[in-house]
Amino acid sequence: MNKKVLVLNMGMKSIRSIIYDQHGNRLSSASRLLSTGLNESRVFQDPDEWWEKAGQVVHESLKIAGCESVDYITVTTSASCLVYVDENCNALDKCIMVSDKRSEKESHVIGNMSSFQKVKVETGQDISVSSMLSRILWVKNNQPEYFSRTKYFLSPNDYLIAKMTGNYVTDIFNALKYHYNANTNKYPEELLAELGISLDKFPEVVEIGATAGCVTDDAAKFLGLSFPAQVIVTTYDAICSFFGSGVTEEGEASDVSGTVTVLRVLTYKKELKSSKNIFTMPYPQKNCNIIGGSNNLGGGLIEWTKQCYYNREELPYEIMEKEAKESAIGADGLIFLPYLLGERAPIWDNIVRGCFFGLERYHTRKDMTRAVFESTGFIDMDFVNEIEKTGVEIKNIRASGGLARFNFVSQIKADITGKEMHVLSDFETTAAGAAMLVFEAVNIFDDMYQAAQVFANIRMIIKPDYKNHKQYQKIYKLFKQIYSETKELYQERHNLFHDIYSTRDCTIENI
Repeated sequence: MNKKVLVLNMGMKSIRSIIYDQHGNRLSSASRLLSTGLNESRVFQDPDEWWEKAGQVVHESLKIAGCESVDYITVTTSASCLVYVDENCNALDKCIMVSDKRSEKESHVIGNMSSFQKVKVETGQDISVSSMLSRILWVKNNQPEYFSRTKYFLSPNDYLIAKMTGNYVTDIFNALKYHYNANTNKYPEELLAELGISLDKFPEVVEIGATAGCVTDDAAKFLGLSFPAQVIVTTYDAICSFFGSGVTEEGEASDVSGTVTVLRVLTYKKELKSSKNIFTMPYPQKNCNIIGGSNNLGGGLIEWTKQCYYNREELPYEIMEKEAKESAIGADGLIFLPYLLGERAPIWDNIVRGCFFGLERYHTRKDMTRAVFESTGFIDMDFVNEIEKTGVEIKNIRASGGLARFNFVSQIKADITGKEMHVLSDFETTAAGAAMLVFEAVNIFDDMYQAAQVFANIRMIIKPDYKNHKQYQKIYKLFKQIYSETKELYQERHNLFHDIYSTRDCTIENI
């Protein structure tokens, strides 16, 4: 019998329902845009909107696929986003999204605690503004009523699974965002006690591939399922996309650039040097480590460029790529700092913002577009440098996500990093990876290598132009110098405008 899995995949800008069969065929796909609220420090979404639109996309995808139900459902969403719910799984406030910076003060408080120093050594993870514990402490300090009413603190993954099954569980990789110890299989109990956060407010950690339960009758009716499906736990989108890229061998890396850029490498090495700028994530089930991280904007930079300069064009993306090619290497002397929302890995700077450096009278939107394209390659170069400091050599990079649709961007990335870019046929590696993990868990595939042969096909291999690589090494050096020399000025800018703009909100439907 041909088994089917429905993947509910939610990123920063949309929620999608994709149905696959066990042969790797995508039977249907449906999506809805999500609204995001922004101001100087806060980035938030409405969990009620997620659930409402989850019902819409599941209904639609079932109809397109011509089926009344599926065998399995799994959920994969953004990580490091905090949802706090009451005893009925109702969200008490908007979700604090991954790029939100409101808990900066709390991250410093936790970082200076002696009990955290022990956790840091045991887990190899530092604290940051995007850490779940920093965000929970912010809720405790700033929303005491909500904190006291909170039954569980959840990731979006956990929230949607709970809405479907009534059970509160999470996976190992989402649990690591709470500084869960993968070696002892425990949350940081001593630290939580000192912070005044009850261990009971955290979901149970289960293995990837575990069954969270069946969809309840009420949820099945809401989602349009004629009979309840098993809900299989996978993990958050960046890790699913990593596996969906077909990475199975030592030193293989994946660059998944949707709204954000996620660059990670697989290694079976045990002796690794630590890096405070990226994550080394143990995966005990596979006896390996996954090293890398996520930034704040990748493909989102292209969306911003389109909104600024190409909104009136009938074929904006095609024109953007064409014009970028017409600009000279180095964007004719123009360099772009791509930090429109500040930056997470690997520079961890909440204050920095975007900047065109070297703007001259003769520059046009062609040069600006190429400068933005090249900045995505500098982002990759930052990750490559940090990853290789751990002692793992990157052999090649598998490219997927919306940004990989631009062959010219992939060529730029190859030229800047000096690594081959293996561009995948299916850019939806997040959903594919989640489906692969489900089918492995239910023994359709023996392992992920076998799953990759079915789901992860390479469309083209782009080799670096080493003449361009030499030029880009010099430009990249200047790119890094511009950032380091302007750090203090961005702090001054932040202090100057904080009072003016601290309460300014805007809502956008496509970040």
